[in-house]
Amino acid sequence: MKEISVQELKEKKDQGEDFQLIDVREDFEYEMSNLGGVLIPLGGVLIEANKIDKNKPVVVMCRSGKRSAAAIMQLEQQGFTNLYNLKGGILAWAEEIDPTINVY
Repeated sequence: MKEISVQELKEKKDQGEDFQLIDVREDFEYEMSNLGGVLIPLGGVLIEANKIDKNKPVVVMCRSGKRSAAAIMQLEQQGFTNLYNLKGGILAWAEEIDPTINVY
């Protein structure tokens, strides 16, 4: 499984790169804090797979990186090859990039 660090994600955002960010946490988690990605909770990731772009890099994130890894494993079985797991999830983002965001 390919991974991306929070520093690499910040560089992509800062440089305006063309990629998609998918957040597989639950609604209440997303409402508390998010990085502006498309919310597709893990339980519905296969049902809503049509919302995920197959033609550009896709970074999948969650709280710590475990649910996003599970989502990527499911999606790769459906033929996705362009997925990157955000290592450490939003906890790593809060620790290394933006300590002002709410984490739990």
